[in-house]
Amino acid sequence: MTFLRRCAPVTALIAVILTIPLVLGYWGSAHPALDSLAHFRLHLAAVITILALPSLSDRRWLSISLGLILLAIAATASTLANPSGVTIANAQTGMEEVGAARFKLLQMNLRYDNRTPKEVLSLIGRYQPDVITLDEVSEHWREQLKFIERAYPHRIICDSRSRIGAVAILSRRPFLHPSRAECFSRGSLAIATVNFGGAAIDVAAIHLGWPWPHPQHRQVEGLVPVLSSKLSSSAILAGDLNAVWWSQTARMLSAAGELKSLGNIGPTWLVGPAPDFLRRYAGLPIDNLFVKGRVVPIATQRLPTTGSDHLPVLLEFGVLPSQAHPSMQAGFPAASQGMKKAG
Repeated sequence: MTFLRRCAPVTALIAVILTIPLVLGYWGSAHPALDSLAHFRLHLAAVITILALPSLSDRRWLSISLGLILLAIAATASTLANPSGVTIANAQTGMEEVGAARFKLLQMNLRYDNRTPKEVLSLIGRYQPDVITLDEVSEHWREQLKFIERAYPHRIICDSRSRIGAVAILSRRPFLHPSRAECFSRGSLAIATVNFGGAAIDVAAIHLGWPWPHPQHRQVEGLVPVLSSKLSSSAILAGDLNAVWWSQTARMLSAAGELKSLGNIGPTWLVGPAPDFLRRYAGLPIDNLFVKGRVVPIATQRLPTTGSDHLPVLLEFGVLPSQAHPSMQAGFPAASQGMKKAG
C-alpha cells in the first residue's frame, strides 16, 4: 500500500498527459495527424485506467483518478457503440425476409512475403467462401493462387509496381459483365459485380497505405469519387484500411460509397512476430467490412492466423429480395471468437 501511494502522483500525472492524445483523436476531421491518434483510442483508455488505479488508494488523488477512469470508460463506450453502423429495430424481421440462402465472403491480408501459403489455401478449402477479397497479392501470391483457380475461376487480380502487391477478388460465383471488373488507384481498389443467386452485388476489395505521416488521406481523397460513382445500390466493401473503423478515414469511405460499417469485428492486426492471442485481443481492428442495399450481414468471425500479421475475417450474409426496402439491414453483435448470429 505504501508503494502504491508513492507511485500515485507519477502514474496519475502520466495518465493526465495521455488524456491529451485521447481527446485530440476525436478531432480527426480537422487534420490527418489527429486521426492517427484516434487509432489508439481504446489502447490509451486502457492504459489511462491502469495508471489511475494506484491513485485510488490516496485521498489526495482520488478525485483525479476517478475522473480519469470515467473519461476512459466514456471514450471506450462511445467508440464501441458504433452509432453510424448497421442497425435495425427488429433484426429477426430482416432475417426472415432474406430467406434460406446464405453466402460467405472471406477477407484476407495475405502478407506479401508469407512463408506459409499452404495454411492460407487450407483455410480457404476448409471454409469454402463464395467470394474472397485479398490484399498484398504479390508475385509470390499470384503463383500460389493458381492452385485454387478451378475452385475460384472468376477473378480479378490487380497489377502493382510495389513488391507488396495489390488487391484481388476471387469468386466461385460468376462475375456479371466481367469486362467491367476494374482496378483503381494503382491496384489499391478492385470492384466486380458478382451474381449471388440471381442478385447483382458489387464486391470491392481495398487496401490503403499507412496513415499520417504517410499519405493515406490523399489516397482516400482519390478513391472517394470512384466509390461514389462505381458502386451500385447494393455492395460490400472489404479490406485492410490501415485505419480503425471509427476513424475519419473509414467515415470518408463510408460516406463516399453510402455504405454502413459493420463496426466492431475485433482486433485483427499486430506486428508480425506477435503471438496470435495477443493480436486477437490487443491488436488494432484495421480489417474492415462495409455493406449497403440488399446485403444483410448475419455474422462475422475472425479466423485462425495463416502466417500473416493480419487475421482473416469471414462474413456471412444474405440478400434481400429486390422488392424489399434496401435499408432493411439486420444488425448483429460482431464476433471475436465463434460465429455470432444476429437478433
